[in-house]
Amino acid sequence: MSKSLMIVDDSATMRKIIMRTLQTAGLDISGTEEAGNGNEALEKLNASAVDIMLCDVNMPEMSGPELVTKVRELPSCSNTKIVMVSTESSQELIDDVLAKGANDFITKPFTPEKFQEKLSPFMN
Repeated sequence: MSKSLMIVDDSATMRKIIMRTLQTAGLDISGTEEAGNGNEALEKLNASAVDIMLCDVNMPEMSGPELVTKVRELPSCSNTKIVMVSTESSQELIDDVLAKGANDFITKPFTPEKFQEKLSPFMN
């Protein structure tokens, strides 16, 4: 079953790299939204929820962990799967975002196989 997806990262280049990696991974993505920061992501999510959100940790205006907390407060996003994508990989950070409501964590650099492994459980 095809899923809608949002990529939230302050780097347009990184959003493109993630998109290409997702295509290479062969995941069935029906539509993709992009947001350059947490505020933009919330605006878009208020208009239309997505099935999966890939979110950077460090962004201006609103950090990834802050965004996770706010997304979890939106009734329309109660079923949205949130996967953090970051160069940071401390267990403390991972535990923190998972406690806030993220579903998983992918560290950079990533591979199509890593996206396949982490996102496949959310594709049903």
